[in-house]
Amino acid sequence: MKRLVPFLALAASLAGAPAFAAEDASCNAVRFADVGWTDNTATTTLASEMLKGLGYKPTVSIMSLPIAYTGLKSKKIDVFTGYWSPNQNQVIGPFLKEKSVTVLAPANMTGAKYTLAVPKYTYEAGLKSYADIAKFKDQLNGKIFGIEPGNNGNLHIQTIIKKGEFGLQDFKLIESSEAGMLVEVDRAIKKKAPVVFLAWEPHPMNIRNEIVYLEGGDAYFGPNLGEAQVNTVVANDYLTKCPNVGKFVTNLKFSTNIVNQLMVPIIDKLPADKAIRDWLKANPKELAQWLDGVQTADGKPGIEAVQAYLAK
Repeated sequence: MKRLVPFLALAASLAGAPAFAAEDASCNAVRFADVGWTDNTATTTLASEMLKGLGYKPTVSIMSLPIAYTGLKSKKIDVFTGYWSPNQNQVIGPFLKEKSVTVLAPANMTGAKYTLAVPKYTYEAGLKSYADIAKFKDQLNGKIFGIEPGNNGNLHIQTIIKKGEFGLQDFKLIESSEAGMLVEVDRAIKKKAPVVFLAWEPHPMNIRNEIVYLEGGDAYFGPNLGEAQVNTVVANDYLTKCPNVGKFVTNLKFSTNIVNQLMVPIIDKLPADKAIRDWLKANPKELAQWLDGVQTADGKPGIEAVQAYLAK
């Protein structure tokens, strides 16, 4: 009977240890959507780099916001880290209503904001709210600068113009990429010319230029200057099919300060993957938090594998 004691102790120990949950073979290729915003690029690249260290083969596809949600619904996309709520509610609403995508909780970031903004000198000249924009129509050339077509922020601006809210019925929304919009804003700032544009935090624009967010857009962008939280969205049943990757993406939580830090070198044209690897090596505490309880694709300790990958 005594000989059974060590065996029983070992069995009890193994029973209490976390077991590796086998994943479907398709889980090895983790498919991300990136809608082209630098914050989304930063968080997606960060996730991808850590997954590479874990032995997965992530891919990132650039697409518009509606296409991203359609891809999640059809399960051609697995993960999207950039659902801004309430700002994207109009776009994601039909998908939530039909329960064709899964929103992870809690949010991956809180304290974000998203609404129209102006340079500080334009604010000091009297353009302090949505109600003031029409007064500056001539100086603004009747233009408001947005980002890519189909974006929810653009939709809000288009609705305001269509309804003639704030006297903006004769204004034109200039749609472009995030980078294209920022070029126009930088050009205006160099000339000290008035400009109104779609802005958000986190983003290096909040560090590099003195900008002020406009009051008065609550009915469209939400209260507190479009205060938002950002959620990760996955394809339905993804967490069940791919529990290890699911644990990892559920672990991803960011502060606005972290995302600002991640974005700065990317905006400066440093390759995103290199910028992210450099940041991860310099921030082991966050790396450990994101990999807590996460294993490699073949069931080994995740943190050790990713540290080895970053050290190469």
